[in-house]
Amino acid sequence: MNWLILIVAGLCEVGFAFCLGKTKGLAGLPYWEWLAGFAFFYVLSAVLLAKATQSIPIGTAYPVWTGIGAVGSVLLGIFVFHEPATFWRLFFITTLIASIIGLKILSPE
Repeated sequence: MNWLILIVAGLCEVGFAFCLGKTKGLAGLPYWEWLAGFAFFYVLSAVLLAKATQSIPIGTAYPVWTGIGAVGSVLLGIFVFHEPATFWRLFFITTLIASIIGLKILSPE
């Protein structure tokens, strides 16, 4: 169950990156609404990470959490914010995914 919580925490990290990306070029109320979304996902992500680390070692949970956030943010950038999908970006995202899977496989829990 704590692995599922950790995955949701990582997805919340993607959520706060999305909200942060949406603030670009905004002002006034729309800016503050996206910033409130950022704060919500940021806090929820941290709370869920803390819950997951009750049974998953921090040395495994934290890299998996940041990895999910990093991979999700890069994919979000490519598909939503139209950032370039170069060979090297995709190559290193693939190696990051392989590392996350490796940490899960080798985790003592």
